[in-house]
Amino acid sequence: MSEDEKKLGLVALIALVVGSMVGGGAFNLAGDIALGSNSGAAIIGWIITGIGIVALAFVFQNLTQRKPELDSGIYSYAKAGFGTFLGFNSAWGYWLSAFLGNVAYATLVFSSIGYFIPMFEGGQNVASIIGASVVLWSVHFLVLRGVSSAALINTVATIAKVIPIFLFIIIAIIAFKWDTFSFEFWGSEGFSWASVGEQVRSMMLVTLWVFIGVEGAVVMSGRARNRSDVGKATVIGLISVLLIYILISLLSLGIMSREELANLPNPAMAYVLEEIVGKWGAIVINLGLIISVMGAWLGWTLFAAELPYVTAKDKVFPKWLAKENKNHAPVNSLWLTNGLIQLFLITLLFSEAAYNFMFSLATSAILIPYMLSAFYQVKLTMTGEGYEVGEKRIKEKVIGFIASIYALWLVYAAGISYLLLTMLLYAPGIILYKRALKENGIQKQDTKVEKSLMIAFVVLAVIAIGGLVTGRITI
Repeated sequence: MSEDEKKLGLVALIALVVGSMVGGGAFNLAGDIALGSNSGAAIIGWIITGIGIVALAFVFQNLTQRKPELDSGIYSYAKAGFGTFLGFNSAWGYWLSAFLGNVAYATLVFSSIGYFIPMFEGGQNVASIIGASVVLWSVHFLVLRGVSSAALINTVATIAKVIPIFLFIIIAIIAFKWDTFSFEFWGSEGFSWASVGEQVRSMMLVTLWVFIGVEGAVVMSGRARNRSDVGKATVIGLISVLLIYILISLLSLGIMSREELANLPNPAMAYVLEEIVGKWGAIVINLGLIISVMGAWLGWTLFAAELPYVTAKDKVFPKWLAKENKNHAPVNSLWLTNGLIQLFLITLLFSEAAYNFMFSLATSAILIPYMLSAFYQVKLTMTGEGYEVGEKRIKEKVIGFIASIYALWLVYAAGISYLLLTMLLYAPGIILYKRALKENGIQKQDTKVEKSLMIAFVVLAVIAIGGLVTGRITI
């Protein structure tokens, strides 16, 4: 196989985007949203999310066109726009989010397997951790065989996973009841700005979690056959998934009440379909979820291993992470990533509601990388860098501002507790950053802004530790 044939085409890139977004979160989306939102607030939340996430997708599309030389996606945008330290943190945060997301997937997939095999019920007992570990290292050795082979399997898994989702949507449309959907439309006390605002805020992390992966083609842009396919894959994949998610969540609210949805076990979609057609519906959805999560797990393993690898090649991560094997797989990065996932899997034995906690933490970790990408788009439109003299850039500027506002809103919506917990993960990165610079012989003085950020990360991490000790922050 030639080097060009090993590159990823448009279909494979779209599958990476769709496959990484449509993971376990899609199958539990209705239940997660129902935990804090009634139908009216859910509609408003989807409008905000739709506008924000589409703007973010167009940011990625525009940046791939304006800055084709930046092959490392999210990391390289932050570095080019705001310096080495923030570039490092963009890569660090994305990597944290990727492997924490895989920990969440492990919990969900074995909770689903527990529907068929009781010994795995709940997804976070000893049997589930052993099973998840077997899957983890199976995926590990599959990726070691080469990125193109793993991407092909991901494409097949993506096609397979959407079949039960489409089946659910068709049946749910037929079974939809307006009276159920409109009952307590704004909540038990009716409409109030405070109540609806809080409901919308509560669903923001949920909706971002299921869209993490929209940048999948951008992360793998260095392995794309045609650079122009990266932006196309991002937009096509996102619009398709957005429509699917809206239908899943709103149709479910027309079949079961919010309280019923909120109390369903994982995955909620299985029990909604079981309510309509009986036990076979739950069987189909649980099988679909297992395929879906396995595919997403594979896709996120590719992303999680790729970013430390490309960052190490750029001398910002330790250089030993830049090693490839004979199949051009990032071997050391992969070992490090999956080793840490293994450790986190063991901690699931001691944490309640592990899936919700892990996906919330993974979502919080990725907020900084997304925010910096949106800010970089704004910076380019303000300075004119990447544009021809006299070229209009009003549309890109508006898109950049919308994506930036959305990213800032998400930081607010995440809440102070998750922000502090995320800093516990970001603060140790400072040590790795300093070591990488020294190891690569880079003499660099930190700017005042960089020093201030380092101090802020450490202070917030200390506050988080204090909150955990005193019980003000719970895991």
